[in-house]
Amino acid sequence: MSQGQAAPTKAGSESHLIACAQRGDEDAFAQLYELHKRRVYSLCLRMTGDVAEAEDLAQEAFLQLFRKISTFRGESAFSTWLHRLVVNVVLMHLRKKGLQQVSLDEVDPSQEEPVKREYGDDDRRLLSSVDRITLKDAIDELPPGYRAIFVLHDVEGYEHNEIAHIMNCSVGNSKSQLHKARLKLREALRRGQGRLGQTDRHRQEGFSDRPER
Repeated sequence: MSQGQAAPTKAGSESHLIACAQRGDEDAFAQLYELHKRRVYSLCLRMTGDVAEAEDLAQEAFLQLFRKISTFRGESAFSTWLHRLVVNVVLMHLRKKGLQQVSLDEVDPSQEEPVKREYGDDDRRLLSSVDRITLKDAIDELPPGYRAIFVLHDVEGYEHNEIAHIMNCSVGNSKSQLHKARLKLREALRRGQGRLGQTDRHRQEGFSDRPER
């Protein structure tokens, strides 16, 4: 490459791959798969909490992508468009399973103001006292609607306007669902902390009851 020739950007390279894949280039689609497979699988896993389901849903998402990539018009970032497709695949799967749902049409008017990302002191102490398994279990207990928005915002780092586009809901609705998800997480983590406290007390009582030698 000559010194005066600019190196292709990642976005430019991806745009070229997308254009080729839309024309039926299987090699280009395979490269898109390699670029996005880990994040797609990670999103499926966080939304389902099940490794086997996440693997199946990631495959289904890429099958959907193969069928629908010709409909991508570049009106949003490809990653945002792809994540919306993945979220729809996961939510459809959860609906078929008949799991507890939270309608994204249920907007709490009191939550139209931005929900602060910062946790309070009580939450920091609480989060520091539980392990990752307890946190993962608490996230897995969230209804799918709450879990999807919590994962997209607090884990994946999307803004509310991006989530609204991915989930096909309003910005106010996204903020409301995130607020409710965090409340449910705090309750679940406090229950987990209580169970850990009881276990510790039982262990201490068990040691105190042992006869001295």
